[in-house]
Amino acid sequence: MSVNAVDADDSRVEWLMVTISTGGESSTLRVHAWRKLRSLGAHYLHNGVAIVPNLRDTARAINRLVDRVNREGGQASSWTIQLAVVSQERVLIDRLNAERSDEYNEFCSRVPAFLDEIAHERALGRTTYAEVEESEADLDRLRTWIKRINDRDYFDAPGGSEAAEALARCVEEFELFESESLQADVPVQPEIAVATDPRALRIVEDGK
Repeated sequence: MSVNAVDADDSRVEWLMVTISTGGESSTLRVHAWRKLRSLGAHYLHNGVAIVPNLRDTARAINRLVDRVNREGGQASSWTIQLAVVSQERVLIDRLNAERSDEYNEFCSRVPAFLDEIAHERALGRTTYAEVEESEADLDRLRTWIKRINDRDYFDAPGGSEAAEALARCVEEFELFESESLQADVPVQPEIAVATDPRALRIVEDGK
């Protein structure tokens, strides 16, 4: 379950509805507002009006966004609301879940490329530190990506568990590749036997 998951079955969901108009202001402000709302998982009801569950993190982010838009010449405001019709709320939740499911599916579609790249380097015998670093950077990007989706998955959308399993396969394969690269770069040295003969110990002591 997402850390931000909302239990829509126990009680009605409280929402934040946001209206934003940047008018003739710079495209930078318009793009910033759009990116911020999308990063929060907000659903656009229509142009300039978006809605997102009212949680501590979303409320803080929305307040900052509204303040910035107003300071930079646009117009923005937000309201805390509850939808009057249960069926309408269910439709909204289904749409949010569909958006997150699409993101989870997109994530899963990129995983084979990561696994294939490791298999390719292994087949070519390129189990090197440089390749490990490159694979680790790719893995970090996958981790960051799925965390962002999880953070805006408020209703445990379908596909989340499959995405988590896909990431786990990537981690497992990377750790194996890392171990192989270590062994190739730093071969294990034979252990040196420690003398246990009391006479040898006396020689060491006498040499102090």
